[in-house]
Amino acid sequence: MERLIEAIQHTPIIDHHAHNLLLSEELSAHDILSMTTEATGSALANTPSTLAHMRAVKQLAQILSCKPTWDAVQKRIDEERSKPDDAWSRRCFEGIETVLVDDGLDGNIVHPYQWHDRLTRSKCKRIVRIEKVAEEIIGSTATAFLRENGRSPELIRGTELRLRVIKQFCTAVRHAVLDPEVVGFKSVICYRTGLAIGGREIYRDVNHLNSAWAAVLQQCTHQGYPRLDDPILTPFFLHTAAELIQDIEGRHVKPLQFHTGLGDNDITLRLSSPSHLQPFIKEYPKLPIVLLHASYPFTREAGYLASVYENVYLDIGEVFPMISQEGQEKVVSQALELCPSEKLTWSTDGHWFPETYLLAVIQVREALQYVLGEYIRRETLETTQAVQIVEDILFNTSNRLYDLKLKLLPLPSTSNAITSSLTSTKPVWPHHLALLISFLDSNPDISFIRLQWLDYSSTLRTRILTTTQAISLFSQGKFIAIVRAVFGLLQTDIPTQGCGGPVGEYSLVPCFDSLRRGPKNPSYAIVQCEFREKKTMAPVSICPRTCLRNIVERAKADKGIDFLVGFETEVVFMHYSTPTSPEDYIKFGTSPVSHAHAWSATRALQNPKMMQCLETIVAALKSSDIILQQFHPESSLGQYEFVTGPLPPLAAVDALITTRDIIQSIASQFEMRATLYPKPFPTQPGTGQHIHLSMTQNGDEPDEAVYNNFYAGILKHARAICAFTYPLPESYARTGDGLWAGGRYVAWGSLNRETPLRKIEGSHWEVRFVDGFANSYLALAALLGAGLQGSSVMPKDCTEDPGTLSEEEIAALGIRELMPVSVEEAWEALEGSRGLSDALGLELCEHYLRVKKHEKEWMGSMEGEKRRNWLIERY
Repeated sequence: MERLIEAIQHTPIIDHHAHNLLLSEELSAHDILSMTTEATGSALANTPSTLAHMRAVKQLAQILSCKPTWDAVQKRIDEERSKPDDAWSRRCFEGIETVLVDDGLDGNIVHPYQWHDRLTRSKCKRIVRIEKVAEEIIGSTATAFLRENGRSPELIRGTELRLRVIKQFCTAVRHAVLDPEVVGFKSVICYRTGLAIGGREIYRDVNHLNSAWAAVLQQCTHQGYPRLDDPILTPFFLHTAAELIQDIEGRHVKPLQFHTGLGDNDITLRLSSPSHLQPFIKEYPKLPIVLLHASYPFTREAGYLASVYENVYLDIGEVFPMISQEGQEKVVSQALELCPSEKLTWSTDGHWFPETYLLAVIQVREALQYVLGEYIRRETLETTQAVQIVEDILFNTSNRLYDLKLKLLPLPSTSNAITSSLTSTKPVWPHHLALLISFLDSNPDISFIRLQWLDYSSTLRTRILTTTQAISLFSQGKFIAIVRAVFGLLQTDIPTQGCGGPVGEYSLVPCFDSLRRGPKNPSYAIVQCEFREKKTMAPVSICPRTCLRNIVERAKADKGIDFLVGFETEVVFMHYSTPTSPEDYIKFGTSPVSHAHAWSATRALQNPKMMQCLETIVAALKSSDIILQQFHPESSLGQYEFVTGPLPPLAAVDALITTRDIIQSIASQFEMRATLYPKPFPTQPGTGQHIHLSMTQNGDEPDEAVYNNFYAGILKHARAICAFTYPLPESYARTGDGLWAGGRYVAWGSLNRETPLRKIEGSHWEVRFVDGFANSYLALAALLGAGLQGSSVMPKDCTEDPGTLSEEEIAALGIRELMPVSVEEAWEALEGSRGLSDALGLELCEHYLRVKKHEKEWMGSMEGEKRRNWLIERY
């Protein structure tokens, strides 16, 4: 989903149909109230009560930092217009690559089309309006002819004048076809005679033509330039132009745009349906035809035409910002119902006021995010497919259709277009409010929702809302604000210098696909969250869950790879003593089970209290929809293993977090501590959190070369990955040869538990160098990110305990490195790992190291038993 949001934010827009901006001296003579409506005259007075207008006021007020009232917005717009160098217009055009300007509308009250070059990254081009060309030629030619030859009825009805007009019209069209500044043509016949124009043969009847010419030329004798709305001549010029445009040899055929649907009251609405164009479409199969303005309210008819005729394309513009938000979303959805997405284009239909461009860009980005996000949530679309649709609609299709030969260069992150395009009042997180409402309908006993996140110290933190407040808040597109220092805090809330301070906030955004019933108290639900920039809703790059999401989506987009992940969660159940004074601390001692406890031994299940605790845990996991594959006693005293998965990476970590929370919460009910501490008893086996990985590529088991390259990438960066998987000094107490914890060598082996990577079968491998101190989002992100970097260098299969091999035997296997023996060694490896920094992001890696180094420094004053108990209490 993050890739979709990134594409929507960063894809530049080819605005393939718009109009000129007013000259500055003309602005005061035209009512800006018209920017969200086609109403004119007295009907314009009712516009403020439309949803489109009210939304525009709110969005403009946010951008202009003023009160959300029309008067306040108008005042601020006037202030912005007064700034030099067209600063406000430049701001309104941000995010637009180029504009294809239909400059046949407003004459000398607007800027010429070339003037708009200063507002866009690429130079603007022209769209030639056919009726305007015909009107100007009829007017100028007829006036000159009649001035020279008199105004007798015989001359007006004669053929010479008609032939002169037709000849000049054909010359003008041919010139436009060859003009590199002209990239397309447009007809507004919808406004003149309607779209039911019929075939060309109808308009070659001599008697009809003579009568029509006489009427139009007679009009010229009294009015000069005529309005071309004759039911015979208007289609005649359109057909003449279409023939000339289509029949050009050896050149790109320039598209012909048609105004369809939405317009002012000069149209006859029933004749504005594009379905009337079907005969015309059939008559010119080589002529690209673009149906403008989403053909609203005839969008489905237009989608049908674009789906069954190769030469028809559908523009979904002008409805932004002319109709309500829900209406816009329906337009996008209806267009996609039938129309091939690669035949959809978009335009602002901006006119007169720069604000019309600004609002259109903001609102189309919101609509695409909402509609395509829904399709991803329903699994109708893959993220990569949704991204392609965005790039096609906003850029690729118009670039190809108008032969612009532009290169898609993403907008810079600093662009205001990105900022303002997400000032939406609608939910913009990956899976919207409907999931929460559906969940609560199925679980009416839920009264509270815990919004959770895992920080860099692997501390699970939360904010709690009542369900009523949650629905009220999120339905408004609002979120809880969290201080920017959130990923710089230690376990005791001490902030790390340089990792965010008391100033500024993020938005805490729930990912409702992780929603499930919570531990212990049946009235609670829990949901994992990600962080967004508060103002722009852009993803926060140092957010652990967002980091993992980005890597998973890139794997799918770039290589067609999907992962499944399972976890082996080992915990040790311990007794503890309560502090007797404020200076004292909780002390964790012996296991609650007998010293006869052993790996998979049934006698480890004979303690009634322990069994009741375990059975309660299993029931709670089931209640939270977590599939427990199995559980069993492990080797250390009081140690048990719970196996969950396989699930997609994000879902697997979400489930792991809940699994650990459930285990520890229920252990507390039984007056025990369930700890993830790697070595709670020095003479007993350690406690890890092994990860099982498997993959598919394009839905199938990948070739051996693919997954070998992936796991070779993990081995290449294994030493650096340990900074995330073994994050504390205590992590290294469980490492070493002969401990069945992955051993000392950077190696792999088939079914070998003494290597960091154990191959099980095909692409299913186990990662054994992970413990419960790790932030599992970051640990898994590091593993997947390193694997996707890949490596062509892979050691040989180690089929024995490498700790028992000679140096020569180790070398013969191609084993070159040892795993780190300290956290400092792992940090050093991470600092020197360009590949892992590229995979996770340099900012995240640097931020993480600052926090972990501060954590080690702060904890340095604690030693021995006090430090052990302090960590067991927290992990």
